[in-house]
Amino acid sequence: MNALRGVRIAAYGGIALVVVALTVWFLSGGAGKPPPAGLAIGGPISLTSQTGEAFDSAALAGQPYVVFFGFTHCPEVCPTTLYELSRDLKALDPESKDMRVLFVTIDPERDTPAFLADYLANFDPRVIGLTGTPEQVAAAAKSFHVFYEKVPTSDGSYTMNHTALAFLMDRHGKFFGTLDYEENDEVKLQKLTRLLREG
Repeated sequence: MNALRGVRIAAYGGIALVVVALTVWFLSGGAGKPPPAGLAIGGPISLTSQTGEAFDSAALAGQPYVVFFGFTHCPEVCPTTLYELSRDLKALDPESKDMRVLFVTIDPERDTPAFLADYLANFDPRVIGLTGTPEQVAAAAKSFHVFYEKVPTSDGSYTMNHTALAFLMDRHGKFFGTLDYEENDEVKLQKLTRLLREG
């Protein structure tokens, strides 16, 4: 038990360091520039979309996009993030008409393509749901330094702890910045506008 707690503390500590490094980098005018030394973020994403078809992020070349890792049974952070991103895409129309949001599940056990399709019907159609094997999902999450873990619940089911950042990727598929769940709406909209115009 103590060993597991130690692993969790180390994992959360690592994520906290990444978040702090990204925050300092962004506030110092880093958006659109290489991230802090030794902190490579992002990479190709090859998973299965909510339509059941293969999806490769290379198809988004030439257009900035957003990547968010979450799960459909999430009670608050995930639906709120997707709702806000959907709202922001509409607010930025027509400039954002080709922008996509990739919602990568960290719960592929429950989030099948069909389940993702039903869930995402509640949000802007520019949100693309992605799933895959546990190994494929883990590889995608690792490339973005995203932490997640399954947490048993008292009813015999489980929930997921996970990083709540949305990653902004430029038109070349390179890391541009992040949106933090706790940032105010105006800041998020400013960041997305900057991504569209400079990314």
